[in-house]
Amino acid sequence: MDKRATMSVSQRMRLVVFQPDIAGNLGAMLRSAACFDAAVDVIGPCGFALSDKALRRAALDYAGPQDVRYHVDWAAFRAAGDPGRLVLLSTGAQTSLWQPRFRPEDRLLVGRETGGVPDEVRAAADLAVRIPMPGGGRSLNVGVAAAIALAEVARQRAGADTG
Repeated sequence: MDKRATMSVSQRMRLVVFQPDIAGNLGAMLRSAACFDAAVDVIGPCGFALSDKALRRAALDYAGPQDVRYHVDWAAFRAAGDPGRLVLLSTGAQTSLWQPRFRPEDRLLVGRETGGVPDEVRAAADLAVRIPMPGGGRSLNVGVAAAIALAEVARQRAGADTG
């Protein structure tokens, strides 16, 4: 039996994408989320039409409509009332991505390519983490950062699996 079929919505990791600016990056995040068995929330407004050709090309056929929820804005996302910790990926965070123990119901939040998230959204996060960059880089592409974080969650879950 497919393990995903037995998981409730609240047990499934979610990637939350705040007001994406670049269709190709969102498409890549949809593909990464599907590969790491995470559902996606897209918080609008987006900087492109969601039917954009680049989005479809980047996501390919990895993300089906059951895996993606669209919210018109931050207030609509908050009103959905999903359980679980909201974990913000931020270059300014003090906590390394490698430190926390991730939970199945966590929601990983990434900001806009051009500006991250506003203070109101940052304040709503239960935890903020950064991806350590030993090479001295300042930041990563948001799609790459999301994939790294999803991979870390998957690594932790694989270690926790008993069957």
